[in-house]
Amino acid sequence: MYLLDTNALLYFLYDNEKLSKKASEVIYHSNEKINVSIVSLWEIAIKSSIGKLKIKSSVSKIAETCEKEHLELLSIKPCHLDEVGKLPFIHGDPFDRLIISQAITENLVIVTKDGTIPRYDVRVLW
Repeated sequence: MYLLDTNALLYFLYDNEKLSKKASEVIYHSNEKINVSIVSLWEIAIKSSIGKLKIKSSVSKIAETCEKEHLELLSIKPCHLDEVGKLPFIHGDPFDRLIISQAITENLVIVTKDGTIPRYDVRVLW
């Protein structure tokens, strides 16, 4: 099972050519469950509101698109928050730290191009 990082989700939605070959294979041709964290939607909303990200649709529409594409939305659970507190402080981005903790807790592979995430004890695909 996989968890798309925010960058992978945005590439999937708006710029497929930026996805790696492995990421594209998993997203488009795998029978594995693909998750999108609600954390990514939150990150998109915040970065859009402060002008760091320009998106073509609302967060609600992105969530609908994910569901139509059979990407499952992963909510934030208390156990994910417990895991965040155990993580070494390698990555300073709170969104990525929570996505990392979700992947660890749920035993998911993170699909990401982020070069810092693999420094954690988590499986990564790009």
